[in-house]
Amino acid sequence: MENLAVVAHAAGDLHVEDIGAPIPASDEAVVAIAYGGICGSDLHYWRHGAAGASILREPMVLGHEVSGVVAIAAADGSGPVAGTPVAVHPLTARGDGHTPWPEDRPNLAPASTYLGSAMHLPHTQGAFAERVALPTRMLRPLPSGLDLRTAALAEPAAVAWHGLQRAGVLAGRSVAVIGAGPIGLLAAAVAQRAGAASVTVTDLHVRPRTVAEARGMRALDARDAEAIAQLHADVVVESSGTVPGLAAAVSAAARGGTVVLLGLQSAGEVASPLAAVITRELTLHGSFRFAGELDEVIAALADGSLDVTGVASHVEPARDAVDAFELAADPARSGKVLLDFGLEA
Repeated sequence: MENLAVVAHAAGDLHVEDIGAPIPASDEAVVAIAYGGICGSDLHYWRHGAAGASILREPMVLGHEVSGVVAIAAADGSGPVAGTPVAVHPLTARGDGHTPWPEDRPNLAPASTYLGSAMHLPHTQGAFAERVALPTRMLRPLPSGLDLRTAALAEPAAVAWHGLQRAGVLAGRSVAVIGAGPIGLLAAAVAQRAGAASVTVTDLHVRPRTVAEARGMRALDARDAEAIAQLHADVVVESSGTVPGLAAAVSAAARGGTVVLLGLQSAGEVASPLAAVITRELTLHGSFRFAGELDEVIAALADGSLDVTGVASHVEPARDAVDAFELAADPARSGKVLLDFGLEA
């Protein structure tokens, strides 16, 4: 039986190919993947052969935002039984033997691996395949009522959830989100769930602004610098990962406010309006991936308190992954694009 996977070979070289049946270790279950969300890092590997400092040096199965069903339980008896629907926590936290890191924040472990990452060699193969072998510690059984398609958003929603937690209490506070891509819209949804008094998003494109307005949020054109500077938001989430977005985030913050840097900026020096940060006493928080928040997110998705309506704009067959990646790379046409691996067909 073939096992089709989405494999990046180099910049511009993406294939759907048979990688053979997975061979699980004793503590690994074989998971039949249902849906996989295309992330910005997946797009970078496809377009540029690298995601930041992680450079493709060998073929790599992409994907870390996935849901599926356990097809074969782990031989050692750990983890969920066959037939269990699951979401996946893609992190393996590891130290490097000399760099200190807070052990209660595993996302900061300096030598960690992540599914579908070229940071290390050999690369950490991802989960965009019909069947994958995954350590049972990564698997999170889904509560009844949480469908597999929605569960595929759990990983990016956990990234957004972690970022908002860095800002502290949100109830009764005004929140602005710079960049309304999938992560930005998820951050705005988390803010709404947390009881923010108001949520405003900015974006260059009409489609995500329309989605936000349908959710009861205010939406601004990202080019309207004057309106953004008048927001005076208590908490600002920079989710675009761009230099103009960083400047906009600082300008949108109220004096004494908080800015969460959720979008990943380019490596090296980045221009930033630090004079305004200093004179207005802004608090800046970096935010990287997530730790234990995935369990909270799954519960919130299951009980409906975290509303992700409109975040996933398209579901495309995994066999058509190249076309799906082209679609996902165009924010004017798409939000989160999900690959359908045919499990529920």
